[in-house]
Amino acid sequence: MDERTLKRLEYDKILERLAGYALSPLGRERALALRPVTDRQVILTWQAQTTQGRELLRLDPHADLGGWYDIRRAVAGAARGVVLEPEDLFAVGQTLAACRRIKHFFAERPHRYPLLEEIAAEIGHFATLEKRITAAILPGGEVADQASPDLAAIRRRLAHARQQVRERLERIIRSPAYQKYLQDPIVTIREGRYVVPVKQEHRAQVPGIIHDQSSSGATLFIEPMAVLESNNEVRRLEVAEKQEITRILGDLSAGVASAAEEISLSLEALGRLDLIMARARYSQDLDAWSPRILSGAMLDLRQARHPLLSGAVVPVSIHLGRDFDTLVITGPNTGGKTVTLKTVGLLVLMAQSGLHIPAAEGSEMGIFQEVFADIGDEQSIEQSLSTFSSHLTNIVHILRHAGPDSLVLLDELGAGTDPTEGAALAQAILERLHGMGAKTVATTHYSELKNFAYARERVENASVEFDAVTLRPTYRLLIGKPGRSNAFEIAARLGLDGELVERARNFMTTEQIQVADLMQQLERTRQEAEQELERAREMRREAESFKERYRVLQEELTARREAILSRAKEEARSLVRGARREAEEAVRELRERLSAETAREREEAIRAARRKLGGMQEHLQAGPPTRPAGDGAVPEAVAVGQTVFLPRFNQQGVVTALSQDDEVQVQVGMIKINVPLTDLRLVAGEKAAAGEVRTGSLLQDKARAVSTRLDLRGMRAEEALAEVEKYLDDATLAGLSRVYLVHGKGTGALRAAVQQQLKGDPRVKSFRLGEQGEGGLGVTVVELG
Repeated sequence: MDERTLKRLEYDKILERLAGYALSPLGRERALALRPVTDRQVILTWQAQTTQGRELLRLDPHADLGGWYDIRRAVAGAARGVVLEPEDLFAVGQTLAACRRIKHFFAERPHRYPLLEEIAAEIGHFATLEKRITAAILPGGEVADQASPDLAAIRRRLAHARQQVRERLERIIRSPAYQKYLQDPIVTIREGRYVVPVKQEHRAQVPGIIHDQSSSGATLFIEPMAVLESNNEVRRLEVAEKQEITRILGDLSAGVASAAEEISLSLEALGRLDLIMARARYSQDLDAWSPRILSGAMLDLRQARHPLLSGAVVPVSIHLGRDFDTLVITGPNTGGKTVTLKTVGLLVLMAQSGLHIPAAEGSEMGIFQEVFADIGDEQSIEQSLSTFSSHLTNIVHILRHAGPDSLVLLDELGAGTDPTEGAALAQAILERLHGMGAKTVATTHYSELKNFAYARERVENASVEFDAVTLRPTYRLLIGKPGRSNAFEIAARLGLDGELVERARNFMTTEQIQVADLMQQLERTRQEAEQELERAREMRREAESFKERYRVLQEELTARREAILSRAKEEARSLVRGARREAEEAVRELRERLSAETAREREEAIRAARRKLGGMQEHLQAGPPTRPAGDGAVPEAVAVGQTVFLPRFNQQGVVTALSQDDEVQVQVGMIKINVPLTDLRLVAGEKAAAGEVRTGSLLQDKARAVSTRLDLRGMRAEEALAEVEKYLDDATLAGLSRVYLVHGKGTGALRAAVQQQLKGDPRVKSFRLGEQGEGGLGVTVVELG
């Protein structure tokens, strides 16, 4: 890929962000060196690796794939025979431990991340060397006592020797004979030997070797002759310790040198894993996904977002290479055409680099051998080139190197010179690129290029949508529709004098004005049609939602009815079984008594059996034992609100409405059913006396008079709440189960006051805002209990 194109499309900024997600210098180096490739199989592999990295972050978010260092310099030095410093060896040990951990991680999850597992298989096994280094080198680069038995023995002897020297010197500085000669009663170290500070004038009184003096010369640091041999022993042990440490470091460095090639290959694998996981983390933060990779030079981006923009980014949908090869985007300069070009180019480069792209599911991306871009103001002061000359230099380069599998992005083609000549030159350039088979996206505001797209096969117009009402761009790309510059509208909105705008319109030809007006009208009509279509779709979704809710409710009611009938049948069968048992018992007793000797006893047995059978008959007529208390009589009349019993369902219900054809409506639980009057039975204490019938008539009249809707619009809150209180009394008395309080949308204050009152009302079972078809936010639907 052309490096200048990568720079123009800000690909380097993508790599900088990607590098920020790497955990190691190796990963960061690989991220910054990443370039798009054109081999489809490599692209597919890279994309799959990034996808598996995303899966790893999702399924194993706490996986430890870091903790290693860039030890390339240390390993190379060891291979050349250099004895490594303890700090370098510690870094090597930690890296070898990370190699073991990462290999173990993937070994525990076979075939879950096959491509990453394949890379992890290239990491070597260094268990012995890791154990030797981590046992010998402590954090901070200190060599441990356990590094070798000799080192442990030397350090024990050294500690004992130092202790002996200090004890002897402590006795000296505490001695009354020496205290007057000392500057301070302390033991210190000079040139690696233990000494005491002696006053200059008492030098002769403390025999020994002078190792240092203070800056003023008043104090001499003398090693007394009494500890000279002990200090010599300490120095000999320190030299022995240093030699043993050097031997240990050399031995460990030799171990690193012997495995240098395998360690280097492991580092290479770790760097590749780090780059893959950096791509996965970047994808996760971008909310990006892998596009479907096609073999041809084409693309279909759906709801694509520019990866470098933040905030509320308007997505763009664009396709190229199937129905047409050249796309001419027109519209106002403020409409975001350049962002569209950069989004397309940048996402192509990202996809061919193995990066996921911020676009919706279903996006497809082909393989482009080259990507060329001429975008932005490239005036060159050093080369004495104007903006037009600089653009033309880029275009010459593009025309020389572009081909059928190239993507060419041209911003404001032909701008920067005479409009007539610029438009003609732009058409010639597009024609050449189109003839070469290049996939081209060009932006312009020349109307001549709109006609160019209309007149040629596989060339299409597009525009960035401009709201004809608000006179602001929406940044949506509309393929198949040319745009207009809207210069007059934008100028007026930005404050240019209205007379100047009208004067400018007068300079246009009649045909130009008519075409502009026609396009504006078409745009307004199209936007209104889209809004109506969206509203229709919303209504359809709501209708489907209501249909589904109705279906579920119907299924629930059917299931409840079946359950009631099943329970009634079971209770009836239970009654029959009980009656049958009692009848058999009565017959058995009758037979036993008929065997008695006297006729009087036989007659008494027959009368007893008849009484028992009569009791059984009454029991059967009375229904199941769980039936509510009542006399079982068919009522001559009922009233609204009266409780009755329905033998068919073995349930009590409440009469909610009367009709003229001897049918009544009864509510049983949540179900309202119409049944003949003869199917009802009276419940104890609920006989329809004359007075009760009159009350039922009053309730029926009240039910007919009270509306199910109360309009509160225009009322003050206090007045509305009083109306609601009175209305709920009437609605409850009338037996209404659901009412609608119409308060309107407005500021929402009246709605809030009404709903606050409903919360504490014992007559209210529940309430909610109206749905589609019920008044929406302007209505509260109340269920009365």
